[in-house]
Amino acid sequence: MTVGDPILNISIFAAFVVVTLVIVIRASRTNKTANDFYAAGRSFSGGQNGTAIAGDYLSAASFLGICGAIAVNGYDGFLYSIGFLVAWLVALLLVAELLRNTGKFTMADVLSFRLKERPVRLAAATATLAVCFFYLLAQMAGAGGLVSLLLGVNDRVGQSVVIAVVGVIMIAYVLIGGMKGTTWVQIIKAVLLIAGAGVMTIWVLALNGFNLSALLGEAVAVAGEDILNPGAQYGATGTSRLDFVSLALALVLGTAGLPHVLMRFYTVPTAKEARRSVVWAIWLIGLFYLFTLVLGYGAAYLVGKDTILAAPGGVNSAAPLLAFELGGSILLGIISAVAFATILAVVAGLTITAATSFAHDVYANVIKKGAVPPNGEVKVARITVVVIGLLAIVGGIGVQGQNIAFLVALAFAIAASANLPTILYSLFWRKFTTRGALWSMYGGLASALILIIFSPVISGAETSMFPTADFAWFPLNNPGIVSIPLGFLLGWLGTVTSSVKEDPRIAAEMEVRSLTGHGAEKASSH
Repeated sequence: MTVGDPILNISIFAAFVVVTLVIVIRASRTNKTANDFYAAGRSFSGGQNGTAIAGDYLSAASFLGICGAIAVNGYDGFLYSIGFLVAWLVALLLVAELLRNTGKFTMADVLSFRLKERPVRLAAATATLAVCFFYLLAQMAGAGGLVSLLLGVNDRVGQSVVIAVVGVIMIAYVLIGGMKGTTWVQIIKAVLLIAGAGVMTIWVLALNGFNLSALLGEAVAVAGEDILNPGAQYGATGTSRLDFVSLALALVLGTAGLPHVLMRFYTVPTAKEARRSVVWAIWLIGLFYLFTLVLGYGAAYLVGKDTILAAPGGVNSAAPLLAFELGGSILLGIISAVAFATILAVVAGLTITAATSFAHDVYANVIKKGAVPPNGEVKVARITVVVIGLLAIVGGIGVQGQNIAFLVALAFAIAASANLPTILYSLFWRKFTTRGALWSMYGGLASALILIIFSPVISGAETSMFPTADFAWFPLNNPGIVSIPLGFLLGWLGTVTSSVKEDPRIAAEMEVRSLTGHGAEKASSH
């Protein structure tokens, strides 16, 4: 099943890649130091960075996964939107400004500020790489499904080739552009995505005389009453309700622990701009999620549930199919190119985060103990980018056909279990110790991973990755409800039982610096 005109689809996409590559190459002319490669010389304004955060955050899951979830499950699909948005309040109120003041390039800089440097950096880098890997899998799966829909490539080999191509383009972006190039790609993509979704939203509303209840009425006429009632996806049984609480916890607490979002706070000159950028991001992201509500119900009645589920991308093809219903091949080509751009930009952001984490935390500070030649760190970061890109390609080929919003929720659960407790403790609790940090990170990470492996996601259900095997003993799809409190508990326990106390003077210095910005990293002037 092919939708639209494959040649037109490819040419719109190719044009986008060419334009962004030109921008990336122009941006890369100023990449001289590690500060430039990792944090774009701290030269972006709050508005620009906020738009880039929106670009980084509105991933394929937001656009394709949530539209599909609303079109198929109605009310329960919209819960993803709400979770993803509310999460920003946690990031704004608890984390953004304090992190910008305390750190240099990565999350580990904050955590190792007053704890023992090497073990803490190693733990933070491990957690960062785990979250990035799960998130990358989701984006790669999205790329495969989307392209099979556009080019009529339905066999696994064809989809695998497509995933490999996405991987190679993304490696090129990051190698050439560093953080500055990546940020510009995010900004362009955010503008295109919000504009494209806005046009489709107005179009769907116009068909219903700009009356939201008329739109919902049409959706009910096609899909039945259930699409407006809670419980289509979560709520039939006690387990599925618990699953929903678990998902909600992961979404709301995960954002403030996502390494690639945290890293964006370092690309601005001051903490005030870090706050401004979160406010910008909240407005842009909130607007976009309101659009998904209209697009989801629009797809439910213009395209229909059965057509969506029968398409090659499954649930994830609701938005492209809706575009085709509204504006034919041309609108489909544009929206799909935007969705593809979305995937590229997010993947580039994740890759640079993972590479920074490895080069800056593991190589420079753990292996070399800080004695690194001036451009040695950036060299290692570039090699890491290639390795991560190749891993993502292999993993993406493995998870074809899974719902993307769902894979992303797993990444959020890991971030909330492994990263968030330690970040909050080290910013707000003076007595926090190295043992507490290590127990919390490794414990949260391990419990989240083990529960995922033995959950219905991997085996034992028709929708699992290995539907024929059955070694699942954990009933919930999302581990958040167990692993997040466990991460907090272990951090407390490790600290209380620890005989080695940390230096209170450094704790006091960190507190002053995080709250006032005295002694924080400055913008580099070009």
